[in-house]
Parts: sequence; C-alpha cells; structure tokens
Amino acid sequence: MNKKPYYAVIFTSTQTEDIEGYSEMANQMETLAKAQKGYLGIESARNSVGITVSYWESLEAIKRWKQNSEHLFAQQKGREQWYNWYKVRICKVEREYDFEK
Repeated sequence: MNKKPYYAVIFTSTQTEDIEGYSEMANQMETLAKAQKGYLGIESARNSVGITVSYWESLEAIKRWKQNSEHLFAQQKGREQWYNWYKVRICKVEREYDFEK
C-alpha cells in the first residue's frame, strides 16, 4: 500500500451467539472486495471484539463497495443474525511506517 493518501474503513463489531454461516460469508465478502476497483488490502482480528480494516484508493471506491448488492445482503444478514453491535469508521491515511525483523 504505497499509494498515499488512501482510505481505511475500520469495521469494529461484537457478535451474537448465532454465528452460523458467518465465516463462509466473511470469506465470500473478502473475495468479492478484492475484485472491486480501488481495493488495496484487508487486515482483521477477532477476539471478544472483531476489527477488520479494509484499504481503498478513494471515497468513491468505498461507496461502490458499500452499495454492492452481495455486500448489501451480507450487511442485512449481519444486522439480523451475527452482530450485537458494530461501528464503521472511514479514515484518510496520509502517512504510514512499519517495522520488520
């Protein structure tokens, strides 16, 4: 992700007890997102709180992804079954650095 600035969508959530079908849908959404124009990458972790960060070239690319019909279906299923709570934050990344041993 060397293209700066770019955007990060931070999706933070807590799940219900009924997560049947969740991992399959999450994998399907990741595959679908990777095929979207403007997609740059994804990172995620889940413990008691799940955090998924997807990276995008532009706000327009994020809007297109949010409106994707399969993604809209997954969002509805998430509200009805998988999530107790979630929050979405959209951030502009202007600088980054890392460390690798």
